[in-house]
Amino acid sequence: MKVVILSDTHGNQTLALSIVDANGDADHIVHLGDETDDACFLEDVTGRTVVKVSGNCDCTSRYPREVTLDLEGCRILITHGDLYNVKAGKERLKKRAHEVKADIVLYGHTHLPSIEEIDGILFINPGCLKKGCEEPSYAVLTLGNGAPSAAIIPAPTPHPE
Repeated sequence: MKVVILSDTHGNQTLALSIVDANGDADHIVHLGDETDDACFLEDVTGRTVVKVSGNCDCTSRYPREVTLDLEGCRILITHGDLYNVKAGKERLKKRAHEVKADIVLYGHTHLPSIEEIDGILFINPGCLKKGCEEPSYAVLTLGNGAPSAAIIPAPTPHPE
């Protein structure tokens, strides 16, 4: 099972769409907030469901701040990360992951891509796709063939007109 993870698009819908299009074989798409409007745009244009959580820059509270999903025998905690002060470290997020018995945590907010295992939990931050971001990136999580694995993928660069 392939899960494409986007975060912090901040209005860069064109880049987000190019990533979703390039990963048409993905079983799930997750948007970690900071512009859930972009996630809605992706749903409208592609006809695919996007799992989404609100971030600190999302003005609406239409979407939850946190979601847990069970996929392929793994419990996944999905959050933007600001509520757990992830810019200062992952201690609070780790505590929450233990509370919900998560195997995997998807979070954003820092704009810094990261994959690390802490206390047997896989933490994945896909980075950001904001215009002007030095190294825009997303993540792909693979489930179902043994242990979960993840990769940070550099976002495609636009071709000059």
